[in-house]
Amino acid sequence: MTAESTVPSPGGQPRDLGFSPVSVLPSPEVAAGFRFPARRPRTRPASPAPLLAADLGGALTGGLVFAGAAHRPLLAGLLVAASMLTRAQLPRPVPGVLDELPTVCGRIAVAWALLAACLAAWSAPFALSARTLLLGLLLQTAACCVGRSLAHWRRRARLLSRPRAALVIGPAATAQRVAAAVLRHPRHGIRPVGVVAELLDGAGGLPVLTTGQEVQRALIQNGVRDVLAVHPSVRVQQGPLLRALAESGCAVWEVDADTPSYASREQLAGFSCRRLDLGFGRRRGSVGKRALDMLVSGLLLLLVSPLLLACAVALRISGGPGVVFRQERIGKDGRPFTLLKFRTHRPVDEHEAATRWSVADEHRMPWFCRFLRRTSLDELLQLWNVFWGDMSLVGPRPERPYFVAQFSQAYPGYAARHRMRTGITGLAQINGLRGDTSIEDRARFDNAYIDNWSLWQDLCILLRTAAALVRPTGS
Repeated sequence: MTAESTVPSPGGQPRDLGFSPVSVLPSPEVAAGFRFPARRPRTRPASPAPLLAADLGGALTGGLVFAGAAHRPLLAGLLVAASMLTRAQLPRPVPGVLDELPTVCGRIAVAWALLAACLAAWSAPFALSARTLLLGLLLQTAACCVGRSLAHWRRRARLLSRPRAALVIGPAATAQRVAAAVLRHPRHGIRPVGVVAELLDGAGGLPVLTTGQEVQRALIQNGVRDVLAVHPSVRVQQGPLLRALAESGCAVWEVDADTPSYASREQLAGFSCRRLDLGFGRRRGSVGKRALDMLVSGLLLLLVSPLLLACAVALRISGGPGVVFRQERIGKDGRPFTLLKFRTHRPVDEHEAATRWSVADEHRMPWFCRFLRRTSLDELLQLWNVFWGDMSLVGPRPERPYFVAQFSQAYPGYAARHRMRTGITGLAQINGLRGDTSIEDRARFDNAYIDNWSLWQDLCILLRTAAALVRPTGS
């Protein structure tokens, strides 16, 4: 936990940030007059219904071996249930039936083994003979393969007739090479319509888009739904652009255009590829995150209320009235809120409070105030911000509007931190980015936290923060 955000500069003073860096592809968060289309519905994944229907039909076909059994409906129902319970995860590429035959056969064999074991344990007269077991397994496998073949054929035909438009982002020569390969293999259902690059160094091929306005125009005119990032540097250099495209409803893929550097089940025209989740698909976990915030902050407020009262009384005696410090900070989606903390420093006026960097070990600060800041106890009042929903326990640290405006222009990706609620602690803080440290590094760690968010990661960060409080180093 950190009391104030600072940038590295001599004497603790902020460096001059009164400039806007030149960028060929400007970040939508900072480029004046440039906005991507309003968020469209995300591309829906292939429906599992056809494959579920094929597996269900196969299970019912396998149940025909119980034609003479007295409890035929019950046996068939048990077979269907066992087949569904052992169902493997749906493949995202469009495979052939031979590609998934080992998985299908193994799953069906497990289902029949479970059924046979249950019947043998229930009553000996109901035990399945080896002939019945083998015949049922073969019938279900054959029917399941036929049904899945039809489902895969229908999906491939739909992809060929209605391919999704895509933009390829990366160095022009590499992007053109990947785009040409994808166009030569239309069965994947992706049709590149343009290359996004900083320089026009790729002769021939698809149009090269070098400005944000050209990307915007291509996105609207072609109905782009997929983005292919074909170089490792794209995620760093064009992170804001990728996030803006993802926010507009595009699926973003990282394509290994050169030597294979990672293993992937998914292939695109022979290239290894993987889907990038840039945070927008993870909002389904926001309910769980909010529940964790309310539960933990509520319990902590009850537990530390005597400590809060003691700190307030000590501050009142040593520093006079006004023990609570209120300051406007920028939260989720750029919305301002009032941050609460114990007052450890008294600025000259409101302008100084909003624009001056605070130095943790300022010599004029009373010893008790220095103690509060070194132990981060002055941050405990922010539990109220968490409980009321202004903040989260874990997230990017909030900053004042004056500096948010400057950092959003000076540091790529800084504005993207506001995709999530700000927090008392975060991934940047547990990695030592507190006090007089790099804002660029903080933005990178914060965006990495958002891109890979999970409740387990939140719990790990909270535990590491608690461990750090035992050995405080100051803020």
